[in-house]
Order: sequence, then C-alpha cells, then structure tokens
Amino acid sequence: MGALPHGLRKRVELGRALALEPQLLLLDEPMTGMNLEEKEDMARFILDINDLQGTTILLIEHDMGVVMDIADRILVLDFGMKIAEGMPEEIRQDEAVINAYLGQASVQ
Repeated sequence: MGALPHGLRKRVELGRALALEPQLLLLDEPMTGMNLEEKEDMARFILDINDLQGTTILLIEHDMGVVMDIADRILVLDFGMKIAEGMPEEIRQDEAVINAYLGQASVQ
C-alpha cells in the first residue's frame, strides 16, 4: 500500500474499515495531507457511505470548508471546550466559531 498516492491510500484505509460493516464510523482527520481534488473525492465517498449504507459518521476535521459541506450537525471545540453546536448554517454565523476557526470572513 506504500506505493499508492496518499489520497488513494486514505480511501483504501476507509474501505478496510467499511468491510466490517460498522453502524458508526469514526473518522479522525481523514482529509489531512490531501489536495483539493482528493478532498472532494473523499467527501463524496463519505457522503455515499452515509446515504447508501445508512452508516452514522462522526468526523473530526479541521478543514471547516469540508465540514460545512458534508456535515448535518456540527459540534465545535476550541481548546477542548465546546463553543458551538448546530446546523452548518448556524455554525457559519456563530461569532465564537468565526473568531476561533473561520476568521473574519466566514466560509460560504
């Protein structure tokens, strides 16, 4: 597996986890080190897992653009403290989240 490109290797790892047919899938930074195209492919794959298999997915991810695009509900931590919880539209508008993660111009 070491000869595979990084993005493909991550998808293979995810496929291996799915072989166990989990009801809950925990993903910790699945997009780390990926380029934009690889992130888009992985995001579609994650959405398909949820849609086609009904698998609940808990995603830990620092790329807020990815999170906003694929999550139904978001819980935001800042230094281990919960600062917000809600739908992506709510999180996008939350001042504490904007200050901690999004900067002054919020992610659209």
